[in-house]
Amino acid sequence: MQDVYQIIDNSDIDEKSKDLAKRIFLRVANAESKVHNKPISEVHFHEVGAIDSIVDIVGTAILINKINPDKIISSIVNDGYGFIECAHGTIPVPVPATSEIFANSNVKFRQIDIDTELVTPTGAAIISELASEFTSLPVMKVEKIGWGAGFKDLKIPNVLKVYYGEIESGQENIAIMETNIDDCSSEVLGYTMEKLFENGALDVFFTPIFMKKNRPAYRLTVACKKEDVFKLQDIIFKETTTIGIRYRFEYRTELERSIVDIDTKYGKIKAKRVVNNGQAYIYPEYESMKKIAEEKKIPLKSLYKLVQD
Repeated sequence: MQDVYQIIDNSDIDEKSKDLAKRIFLRVANAESKVHNKPISEVHFHEVGAIDSIVDIVGTAILINKINPDKIISSIVNDGYGFIECAHGTIPVPVPATSEIFANSNVKFRQIDIDTELVTPTGAAIISELASEFTSLPVMKVEKIGWGAGFKDLKIPNVLKVYYGEIESGQENIAIMETNIDDCSSEVLGYTMEKLFENGALDVFFTPIFMKKNRPAYRLTVACKKEDVFKLQDIIFKETTTIGIRYRFEYRTELERSIVDIDTKYGKIKAKRVVNNGQAYIYPEYESMKKIAEEKKIPLKSLYKLVQD
């Protein structure tokens, strides 16, 4: 490890690129250390320490910092299956170092029906360090596309494609959880909704459906941040009778918003101010309207009309 760090430190590249290259190599070193049950100082990189892998990692660091993207998103990483020959002899795919790198990162990967290695430890370390999300291509204005072709002759195109562009402003990747329930009381479902909102759910709603044997039922849908999935999933399992939850990831766009006060002849009303393409819209808050309507003994609909006017 120190030999590789010395090569990087003695180079003429900028400090930011040096730091990124070291972080990528550290991922490989940690994986090799665990696989061989040795401290990092005693790890030998074998193929990864070869000059081409150093160029791969350092070159990537230089170019990524030159592009300087705000965010890097990757598709789900595909690896093959079977066995390959390397410095350690015959080993299974994904190779141990690649598996350990994936296990110690937020990478989402799967095996596909290709009888060979598709992801090397070097590649695994690079994508683990660079990508913040592993999902489908977000809505974006594509400016450039880069293609890289591998040397292996596979039954699928052996290419890597990179999009460079601008993601729609305010876009956020969220999780959607759904489950169908036909044997749970409305009181329990209402309580579950409250618990989900209290624990960070962005939205919760029920849809009337019919399930097998023509049973009237409800589909519970929960939108949440990705990091809250397991916490909210646990609430659903604990509070309802469901035994299975589906989930998917989607993008949503939020408008810029702020809370403002509206002066009326009945007093101040809190409202939400949102902005879309420079155009502002005002939406009064229900609880604030309700409070004034009750205090002043006026119909709520009249108060809404007053605010709109």
